[in-house]
Amino acid sequence: MTEQTAGGPRPDTGKVALITGGSRGIGYGIAEALVARGDRVCITGRNEDALKEAVDNLGPDRAMAVAGKAHDLAHQAAAVERVMEAYGRIDHLVNNAGTNPVFGPMAELDLAVARKVFETNVISALGFAQRTWAAWQQEHGGTIVNVASIAGVSASPFIGAYGMSKAAMVNLTQQLAHEFAPKVRVNAVAPAVVKTKFAVALYEGREEEAAARYPMGRLGAPEDVAGAAKFLTSDEAGWITGQTLTVDGGLFLNAGVE
Repeated sequence: MTEQTAGGPRPDTGKVALITGGSRGIGYGIAEALVARGDRVCITGRNEDALKEAVDNLGPDRAMAVAGKAHDLAHQAAAVERVMEAYGRIDHLVNNAGTNPVFGPMAELDLAVARKVFETNVISALGFAQRTWAAWQQEHGGTIVNVASIAGVSASPFIGAYGMSKAAMVNLTQQLAHEFAPKVRVNAVAPAVVKTKFAVALYEGREEEAAARYPMGRLGAPEDVAGAAKFLTSDEAGWITGQTLTVDGGLFLNAGVE
């Protein structure tokens, strides 16, 4: 299926993706990749202005947005409902929304903050998965991609709460892959440091030093993770489920993490 545009035919897969935290960074990169493939997308986020700008850039004919906090149950319900009303299906769910509001040793970690991190990074992903499953995927199938982190598979000093939540995301991926099979494939991507506003504290003012630890000689870019997510939501990955794909520029070859 194609759409005619001023520049010629535009691909249209007929598929729809719901991407949480999609107004910027990795989430926006994934949205761009899927729209370029021919999918329609719905992105979520807290900032309405950022969402509007993202939709304008993606193309209002191919993208929509629903503002809200990922952990809010009413927002989860509204996002899934609005996608179904607008597009009539949700083939792909990308759980990208996340937070990391604390930096420091685990011995001093505020437990209330730890709960907030888990609520946003893990429980919200499960909530979106449950609602997407019930609304479309249980009957029609599809894919889920969870954005984890290398901090979830190896200790990362001073971002312990974030790492714990991403480790839980890896396990959630395996649980859902087992329970949602064979209709739905569930995988995760685990990026190292990607140059986004979210991760800026990990490289700002010392990017050359940080990049030197990577065999590929650079930090990641949103399109690096987007390419992995695009593959995992494609038919080419049709026999892959329950896996976590590390996207780290070779960092683990040096047995280290940021």
